[in-house]
Amino acid sequence: MCAKATMEEFEALLNESFDIDTPDEGSVVKGRVIAIEAGQAIIDVGYKMEGRVDLKEFANPGEEPSIKVGDEVEVYLDRVENARGEASISREKARREEAWDRLEKAYADEERVEGAIFGRVKGGFTVDLGGAVAFLPGSQVDVRPVRDAGPLMGLKQPFQILKMDRRRGNIVVSRRAILEESRAEQRAEVIANLTEGQVVDGVVKNITEYGAFVDLGGVDGLLHVTDMAWRRVNHPSEILAIGETLKVQVIKINKDSHRISLGMKQLQADPWDTVGDKFPIGSVHQGRVTNITDYGAFVELEAGVEGLVHVSEMSWTKKNVHPGKIVSTSQEVEVMVLEIDEAKRRVSLGLKQTQRNPWEVFAETHPSGTVIEGEVKNITEFGLFVGLEGDIDGMVHLSDISWDARGEDAIQDFRKGDVVKAVVQDVDVEKERISLSIKSLENEHMAEAVDGVKRGSVVTVEVTAIEDGGIEVEYNGVKSFIRRSDLARDRQDQRPERFQVGDKVDARVTNIDTKTRRLGLSIKAREIAEEKEAIDQYGSSDSGASLGDILGAALNRSN
Repeated sequence: MCAKATMEEFEALLNESFDIDTPDEGSVVKGRVIAIEAGQAIIDVGYKMEGRVDLKEFANPGEEPSIKVGDEVEVYLDRVENARGEASISREKARREEAWDRLEKAYADEERVEGAIFGRVKGGFTVDLGGAVAFLPGSQVDVRPVRDAGPLMGLKQPFQILKMDRRRGNIVVSRRAILEESRAEQRAEVIANLTEGQVVDGVVKNITEYGAFVDLGGVDGLLHVTDMAWRRVNHPSEILAIGETLKVQVIKINKDSHRISLGMKQLQADPWDTVGDKFPIGSVHQGRVTNITDYGAFVELEAGVEGLVHVSEMSWTKKNVHPGKIVSTSQEVEVMVLEIDEAKRRVSLGLKQTQRNPWEVFAETHPSGTVIEGEVKNITEFGLFVGLEGDIDGMVHLSDISWDARGEDAIQDFRKGDVVKAVVQDVDVEKERISLSIKSLENEHMAEAVDGVKRGSVVTVEVTAIEDGGIEVEYNGVKSFIRRSDLARDRQDQRPERFQVGDKVDARVTNIDTKTRRLGLSIKAREIAEEKEAIDQYGSSDSGASLGDILGAALNRSN
C-alpha cells in the first residue's frame, strides 16, 4: 500500500515536471549555446532538449554572425522532437515574432524604427527591421529620385512604417518621410534666421528652364531667371553652373509654405535709374536684336535695358511682313528712341525713323509732271501698281490708262513685269500714296504734234478708218474723227464711202482740247472758209459772176 502511494506521488511529480519544463510548440523559448560546429549552433532549450540553428540566422544582413558558446538566445520552437530526436528550432522565426510585436507597437505609437536596406526588388528595396522584412518603394527612398542606392545598402537608419499586415506578413516603410521631417525641422530653423533683404551665400543645386534652386545650408531657395540679371537671360545655364557658389539676396520669405525667393540682380545697380539721361527721346543708338516676336523685335540698348521696335515702326515700305524677315536675332541695328515709360520700364524704338521717309524723298525729286519709268508690280481691278525708286509703289488708276479705250479694256494690255512710263500727278506723303497717269504721256505728245497749229488752221490728215458716222483721221500721231456732216459743204458729198483708207485730206481745225486730247476737224468748214475767201478777193455775190467763175479765176491766178 505504501509502495503504491509512493509510485503515484512520483508519477504526479513527473507529470508536473513535464508540464512545467516542456515548452509549447510554436512559441519563443530561451536557450543557451552549448557548442558551435559545422556552421551551426547547438542550443540547449531545457528539459534535456537540444536543437541546431544555422549560424547565418544570427547575423544581420551584410554582417558576420556574432555568437559564441555560453550566449543566451531566444529561438522559436517548431517541434519538440524531429526525426533526429532533436528539437526543431529557428532563430530567424524567433526574431520575426519578436520584431512583429515590437513593430506593431511602434506602428501604433507612430514611432520610427531602425532598419537596413539589404536587397533590391521590383519597384523598390527590401529592408531588415531586426528580424522582419519590409518593402521600401522606390518613391519613398529620398525626397528626390535616387539614381544610385549603393551607398545606402546595409546602412542602419531610421524608417517610418506606412502600412503593415501581420496576417499577410506585409510591411511598407518610408525613408523619405523621415528625411522630410528632418528637412522641415532644419528648414524651419534656417528660415527663422533669415530676413528679407539679407545677403547670403548659396550653392546652385539644380537648374531648370525657369530658374535655379540654391541651397542656403539646409533649405533651398528659388532664384528665378528674371532675377538673375538686369539683362534678358534666355536660360539660367548661360550664367550659372551646378555646384557654383554665389551671393544672393533674400527677396521674399513665405513662412507658411517655407518658400524663399532669391535674387542676384538686386545686388547690382539698376540700369533703369539712368535710362532717361542715356537715351533721350529722338536720339539714335546702336543695339542688338535679342528676341523676335509676331508683333515686333526687342533690341538691347545696354545690359539690362531693352526696347521694343513694333512691327509698324520697322519699315516704311514693308507693311505686312513678319519682323523675322526684316531683322534677325543678334543682328546689330540702328534705332531711334520714340518713347520712354520708366514706371513700366518700357522703351519704344523705331527702326524706320533712322532712314528718310521714301515718300518725302520722292516728292522732292519727282514733282508733279515728272515722267517716270517703272515695272508693273501688281494689277488690280482698279488699276496698275508701278514700282518706283526707294522701294515704293505708285498707282495708275483705270481712268488714267488710256484716252481712247475704257479702263477695264485698256488694263488688259498690261502684264506683271512690264516696264511702263507714266507721269507723276500727285504725291500724298501722309497717306503714302503716289498717283500716276499713263494717258497724260499722250497729252505731251499731242502738245508736240499740234505745236504751231491754231484754231482755223488747215492741216492735211490721213484717213485711217471709215465708219457710217464719218471717217477717222490722224495728224502727227494724234487721232481725230470727222463726222459725216463735216465731210463736205454740199449734202450730196457728205458720204464717208467716197474716201478710202490712206487718202490725204485737208481739213480745217475747229477745236484743240489738250485735256481730252481731242482735235476738232472739218472739211466742210474748210470749203466754206475757202469760198468766203475767194469771194472776198475776186468778186461778190452781187457781181453776177458764178461761184465757178470766181473759183476758176482764183485758181488761174494762183497758178
